[in-house]
Amino acid sequence: MTRILALTIVAMIAFAANSVFARLALIDSGAGAAIGPVAYTVIRLVSGAAVLAGLAMWRFRLNPLRHGSWTGGASLAAYAGLFSLAYVVLGAGLGALILFACVQMTMIGWGVFRGERLAPVQLIGLAVAVSALLWLIAPGAGNASLSALPAMLAMALSGVAWGVYSLIGRGARQPTAQTAGNFLRACIITVLPAIALLPMMPEPMPAFAGIAYATLSGAIASGLGYAVWYAALPGLKATQAGIAQLSVPAIAAAGGVIFLSEPLTVRFTIASLLILSGVALATLTKRRT
Repeated sequence: MTRILALTIVAMIAFAANSVFARLALIDSGAGAAIGPVAYTVIRLVSGAAVLAGLAMWRFRLNPLRHGSWTGGASLAAYAGLFSLAYVVLGAGLGALILFACVQMTMIGWGVFRGERLAPVQLIGLAVAVSALLWLIAPGAGNASLSALPAMLAMALSGVAWGVYSLIGRGARQPTAQTAGNFLRACIITVLPAIALLPMMPEPMPAFAGIAYATLSGAIASGLGYAVWYAALPGLKATQAGIAQLSVPAIAAAGGVIFLSEPLTVRFTIASLLILSGVALATLTKRRT
């Protein structure tokens, strides 16, 4: 159990590190930033694909191109691209919280669409999470300005894309190989549009620091992070896995405070507790059938 706990902690830190790496690389993008969002997305996906494909072939003796799907690759590419665009503006903690909430709400919404019935406590949890999220992102009261709303929308859509990706991949027999295959397809889907976008969205030449952060995000926080998580997952109950994932926005917020000197406001703290508590009630309570 100690091994499972250690793997889970490492995986959650890795997932949260994606937000910190992105913010470190993309802060003030377009004004002397280390890297632009298009280049960051491409490097992140390519480095993640390289690590995951290597693991799939070396450890599991599987060809990643025979796993995954183009739908999975497209949703992964949408998540990564919107994630990068959002973090040009948003702080690490705020971005991670919006992403996490929208991922969970997408998955809950799909279950309801498929006929699952939510228990009263789940409905209360969902209402609390949605209300707290709307309160958090509402302009004014020292919170986000109207200029940040497009970035918040981009992160919300990124969360929806990741929720779709998670739904597509549920029950995969070879999750590492499937993730590798999806990353490879996401690279193919992303590179050509990225080349086409560059004339319309000119970016500064990536600096070494920006390339390094994007590579760390793809290879370590994403590639190895998923591999570690899949190693821990069989040893966790569904509720334990769900509770563990609740820690990611909190870890990202802590990383933002430590590495980016982001302020930890009372409003953000209260909203975070309400959102995470609401999501916990909505996702960890047994649903009706």
